[in-house]
This record gives sequence, structure tokens and C-alpha cells, in this order.
Amino acid sequence: MMLKGKHAIVTGGGTGIGLAIARALVAEGASVTITGRRIEVLEAAAQPGMYPVVMDVTDESRIIAATEDAVAERGPIQICVANAGIAEGQKLHKTSSELWRRIMATNLDGCFYTVRESLKSMRTTDWGRVIAVSSIAGVRGAAGAGAYAASKHGVVGMIRSFAEDFLGQPYTFNSLCPGYVDTPIVTRNTDSIAKRAGISEEAARDIMVNINRHKKLILPEEVAAAALWLCNPACESVNGSEVQIGGGQA
Repeated sequence: MMLKGKHAIVTGGGTGIGLAIARALVAEGASVTITGRRIEVLEAAAQPGMYPVVMDVTDESRIIAATEDAVAERGPIQICVANAGIAEGQKLHKTSSELWRRIMATNLDGCFYTVRESLKSMRTTDWGRVIAVSSIAGVRGAAGAGAYAASKHGVVGMIRSFAEDFLGQPYTFNSLCPGYVDTPIVTRNTDSIAKRAGISEEAARDIMVNINRHKKLILPEEVAAAALWLCNPACESVNGSEVQIGGGQA
């Protein structure tokens, strides 16, 4: 178990990609604090080695308190997976200020707060991994999703910069950039696209499938495998990078 004795935090850890990553980390011996907004979802998902904590990533004060409590109970955070996010989209002329701020508050601000607070205890140790879940939209444009793409580009740029801040130190910072993954978010997006475009849910799902270069939805476990690889002690030279998981180059 390569992560035995390590404490990890995974935001959005109750479903989808976050839960798959949490399971992979636990399987390698880590103690994993999983966070989210709904305690019933977290408790239903939790297995031995997972510790559910209610935390809304748009609430800076709650992130500070929750990470401090997690550190007090399980030790310094040595693996931070900033995964929590929302996926909403509108074309430019239909993007309200409220929609823009909601997406940025969750996807970009939430990632920043989570990484900053996790790093406080991580820097007291001699090893650490920071992984931000961005998106394939973080390395290319996305029609009808300018705010979402901007937030995910921001995550990629932020993580690259943090890697530069700590060059030569025993901490790495990388982003995962998956395409469409078979998660509850995709299910919700299918319904949203179908309603906006006046098409069937099956046709909307086909649109998302065809955006992935290999023409199929990605499994959450595939993203988790990439996260686990970045946590391997042998990957210390992978730093400031974006790992694309989209069936081909973006």
C-alpha cells in the first residue's frame, strides 16, 4: 500500500469522479476526508477509511474550519484533490452575471481555497500531492460554455503557477483534464442540452459522447487511475502538468 499513513482530502467526494478517486486512495492505504454539501450523500458513499465532512467550497470560512478539523483528527493533509465543481453553460449573450459568478465561485475560487488551506499542513511534511480536477474544456474552448471553460482554464493556469511557487520542494501540483465522464453531472447536462436544443435526451447524450475523441464516455475509475498515478512516489518529476483524459488530444 503505497499511501499507507497518508491523509487525503477529496472535495466533491460523495459521487462521480471524487468518489472514484477517494476509493482508489483508500485502496492504497490512505485515510480520506471526503467533502460535499449533502451529508446523506457522503455517508451513503463512505466506506472504511473515508471520513465524511460537510463543506461547501464556495464558503471560505467553512473550508478553513473543515480542513483544520480534519488535520486535528487525521493529521497533516498530504494529498489534496480539488474536485468539486459544477457544469453549467450558456452562449455568451445568454450568460448572466449571476451564472458567471456561480461557476467561478465553485470551480475556481473553491479550488483556490481548498488548495491554499490544505497546503498549510502539507508544508509541515516532507511529501505532498495537489491534484485539481479541471476539464478538457480547460485546454480548449467549449461552445455554449464560455464561463465553464474560463473557470477550468483558470484552474489549469493556477495549478501551473503553484507548481512554479514550490519548485524544488517535495510537493507537486498537477491538473486532470477529463472529457465527458459517466457521472451524475453528465446525466444532468443531458437533460439541460436536450431542453435547450429541443432534442431527445438520447441525441443530447450522443453530442457529449462524440466530443470525446474515442467516441465513448469515460469511466470515473479511469480518472481515478490517473490521480493515483500522480500520487505514486515515483512521479515526483511530474509537476505543473495537465493530464488529458479524453480519448485523444484535445
